[in-house]
Amino acid sequence: MSHDAQSLSILFAAGGTGGHLFPAIAIAEEIEKMEPDARIAFVGTKNKIEARIIPQKSFAFHTIWISGFHRRLTVENLLFPLKVVVSLFQSFFLIQKTKPDVVVGTGGYVCGPVLYVATLMKIPTVIHESNSYPGVTTRMVASRVSKVLLTFEITKKWLPRADADKMELVGTPTRDSLGKISREAGLKFFNLNPKKKTLLVFGGSLGATTINMMIEKIVDELTKTGVQIIWQTGEKEAERFESKRNENIWVGKFIDTMEFAYAAADLVMCRSGATTLAELTRLGKPAILVPYPHAAANHQELNAQAMVNAGAAVMIKDYELDAKALPTINEILLNEPTRIAMHEKSLLLGRPNAGKEIAEKILRLSSQKS
Repeated sequence: MSHDAQSLSILFAAGGTGGHLFPAIAIAEEIEKMEPDARIAFVGTKNKIEARIIPQKSFAFHTIWISGFHRRLTVENLLFPLKVVVSLFQSFFLIQKTKPDVVVGTGGYVCGPVLYVATLMKIPTVIHESNSYPGVTTRMVASRVSKVLLTFEITKKWLPRADADKMELVGTPTRDSLGKISREAGLKFFNLNPKKKTLLVFGGSLGATTINMMIEKIVDELTKTGVQIIWQTGEKEAERFESKRNENIWVGKFIDTMEFAYAAADLVMCRSGATTLAELTRLGKPAILVPYPHAAANHQELNAQAMVNAGAAVMIKDYELDAKALPTINEILLNEPTRIAMHEKSLLLGRPNAGKEIAEKILRLSSQKS
């Protein structure tokens, strides 16, 4: 498409993890529906999840040289100041090239330099924060951007009170493909049996060692009782668990088409990042939540507790997995009234229109570009 002055241009800065990337994709897809001629581009890094997922979509993809800051001394940390400087220059040239009407960040280190440069260039900017406790980037840019879009009311507590007028509660956007696949199609995709109950296990896009090790211990007992499993291990541990694959167990490092996995699942066991919870509640999936214990300000446990309080999920803490996982899985999978009740209560928490609402706000902002 030509870069004519009339065509709307939106630049998304998103990546590092699926929790930052997938909300951005959901928003971009909503904008595309409303403005089919819009030029939508993504900026990320070349070796994280966005480099694999975005090229599969219809969006342009650009990279900058940036990474997160580790809490321990690493070579990457020594390079971090240089990466920041380089990524700021790269962001400037990229913005000059793509000429966005709005720049949108969905948290994480990728969007920091891009949003910062965009604010210097007086381009309207939006940051969306999915988690209850805002990440470092969100806290750093909240005062500079045009709009701060939040999922949780409590998030305002950690952001400057002076910026309250630019904050709005919108929920976390989820991919439009969710809910479009039948249970039968989902099970067929993974070559599983439609007559058996299915457990979907994943630990976010990066995997979760404690969940993987627990599943390894109980997988044989589960399959003996007629349960089949879709198990996303994460990249680092895929080889170790690959040997567990059989007719009742699908094992893989990453599931690019989560809509099929959710469709197949009668019960989901996972971490409690905000994007995952938004997906679960959009679909009303009964869930066993295992909060990541090292999340900033323990926000994953806060996220999970909200689901538990609503009757939509059960929470098991990391250190309780060995004792509680197997009986809890069996109890829910063998009890249909429990699953139906959890399904109905989960749906009540869902914000299926969050992506559409955010897209509308971005389009309104685009007309304000100076």
